[in-house]
Amino acid sequence: MGLRPVLLHRRVAGITSTSLALVLGVATVGLLPVATTAASPAAAAVTADEHCEDPTGTAARVRGDAVVKHDPNELTVAQLQQREAEFADLLQERAKRVGQRTLSAQVAAASVTIPVVVHVIRRDTTRAGGNIPDSMIQSQINVLNQSFSGATGGATTAFAFQLQSINRVTNTAWYPIRQGSTAERQMKTQLRQGNKATLNIYLGELSDGLLGWATFPQSTLNVMDGVVALSESLPGGTATNYNQGDTGTHEVGHWLNLYHTFQGGCSGSGDQVADTPAEASPAYQCPTGRDTCTSAGLDPITNFMDYTYDSCMYQFTPGQATRMINAWNTYRAA
Repeated sequence: MGLRPVLLHRRVAGITSTSLALVLGVATVGLLPVATTAASPAAAAVTADEHCEDPTGTAARVRGDAVVKHDPNELTVAQLQQREAEFADLLQERAKRVGQRTLSAQVAAASVTIPVVVHVIRRDTTRAGGNIPDSMIQSQINVLNQSFSGATGGATTAFAFQLQSINRVTNTAWYPIRQGSTAERQMKTQLRQGNKATLNIYLGELSDGLLGWATFPQSTLNVMDGVVALSESLPGGTATNYNQGDTGTHEVGHWLNLYHTFQGGCSGSGDQVADTPAEASPAYQCPTGRDTCTSAGLDPITNFMDYTYDSCMYQFTPGQATRMINAWNTYRAA
């Protein structure tokens, strides 16, 4: 499946600010088998307490070539129902408080600029040790703004992103970052900044073949709140097929209360969004015409909340945009 012209412009624009070496590295995208940066020896040694601390509170994106012990977003039916029941109750309470007409008007006219704090977790001060340049981070912010504005071809959402600060931390105990580990909690406890409306992004080498993970919004601020992403998944990174910044877009979607498009498979309410066709399982690479459910519509392989290559995904739907602003006003707005 080819890139839309506007999407191609966004990808190129997001990469040109990086170094010549990075641009040369990107030239091989699509010519090699799926590959990413080599996993460090430490990444393979994962202890029993380092997985799935709270599967109802985290979500993840997984590389197509990865063998993952547990995807943090594998919600059971009961877990999903619990989250959705709480969300519905909070929406109803808010509608009573401000009035349904006012609530609908706020959703329609909403415009939210989210402050972003980026924490670069590194082994040392070399690029190989995780010390990515500021230019890659700014390119990631550009990708978020274009993806959420609808500039890449999807629905316009209410959200824009403004980089507030970059915090660089050298700590071998936190590198690689292991989902659900004691070290992850220590890292976030020490580093997280701002309130529920502040997006904290943690970048570094990750374990278990994960490209990233995120927390869903909650009623009260949890120290674990935020997004974790593989640093080399940023625009111009070395994560072949996953280095155009859409891991960041995907994980921020989770942070704003979106599920994967394949959540729930072909049955039930799936991802709780009516205009994303049902999908039996994650889509990898870019399988044009894939249709895994008998209900109407091909699989939404171009949606940011699937697992396809960055070059294949370019859109949120209007239903997802509405769900995100409803969740923002319910959970994160001051």
